Amino acid sequence: MHILIVAPEQITVPPILGGSVEICILAIAKKLARSHRVTVVSRAHSRYPRHSVIDGVHIYRVPSGSPMKYLSHVKSFIKGKRFDVIQIDNRPRFVGPLKQLFKGTPVSLFLHSLTFVGAPFTSRATAAKDLAKADIIIANSSSLKQQLSARFPRISGRIRKVWLGVDTNRFSPSRANKPNKAFKVLFTGRLIPRKGVPVLLKAVKQAQSKTVRPIHVVIAGGSTRSGYMESMRALARKLHVNTRFLGTVPHSRIHKVYRQADVFVCPSQQHEAFGLVNVEAMSSGLPVIASSNGGIKEIVRHNKNGILVKDYRKPQAFANAIVRLMNNKNLRNSMKRQARKDCLAKFSWSASAQRLSGVYSKINR
Repeated sequence: MHILIVAPEQITVPPILGGSVEICILAIAKKLARSHRVTVVSRAHSRYPRHSVIDGVHIYRVPSGSPMKYLSHVKSFIKGKRFDVIQIDNRPRFVGPLKQLFKGTPVSLFLHSLTFVGAPFTSRATAAKDLAKADIIIANSSSLKQQLSARFPRISGRIRKVWLGVDTNRFSPSRANKPNKAFKVLFTGRLIPRKGVPVLLKAVKQAQSKTVRPIHVVIAGGSTRSGYMESMRALARKLHVNTRFLGTVPHSRIHKVYRQADVFVCPSQQHEAFGLVNVEAMSSGLPVIASSNGGIKEIVRHNKNGILVKDYRKPQAFANAIVRLMNNKNLRNSMKRQARKDCLAKFSWSASAQRLSGVYSKINR
């Protein structure tokens, strides 16, 4: 098959720094390219040429701007070409126009969250019309599939689940013996309120009161919200929690950060469709302590490869989990091994691409 993947107007492929959608697009495209012809269209960037080939994936970059301006450039570029399947990532409003341009070609909408099927980006009525035009809808977890089916019951029969994955070669356990001094707790991701960094800092404050071993927090991620990073620094100082803020770490280097930690904490305060950072941590051989919500519950298996926190709005619940793993090395090591094993079995990019390829083969018959 010749598969066209249309990235959102805000996204550059490969990613300049990070971002789960652009990471996912390129990672799956490279695996698909082993048995299919794959073309990706994304926004132009001064760092990249208008056309490049990465591991067999042809990436073409067009001018961007508003969503509709970008879409017009995409249409101009692909007009007259032939594809067997068109995949649109995270932009329901692109489905209709591209379906109109390529009559008879199956169009897939790959949704990474609920963000673009609701306010403030669109109304439920408009989203329903856009979704109805797609031949197939890909959800990155059973949780997202269920949420979409509940909101838009008429399209529930066209939704397929394809879990995301991780580069298990790059995200691999550290072979070096870590010095048995401070216990290192890691958070990676955007610094925005819904990610729960204040809950983490308060949890570590409470955990530190229960042990003489020092606990160090490492936070890797930037913030687009003015002043939010500084407010988190101020909170860490106020709580007297030893915290190192790394800022935005390019995804090409983030695997090195995971290898320096003892445990990964994901204190998300709202629904997470999948939670890519959790599989990156698990593949790196880290036990995960995570909020029991959304797609996270499909990744983290309680008391097997990590700990799910039901009362995830309460710092004490995370503090108890941190202390439990810090004080039980055997349990920590058991979870590390299981986390890595689970990623190799279920959460590789090869597995994601294989599942997606199967879905597209069926709709293209």
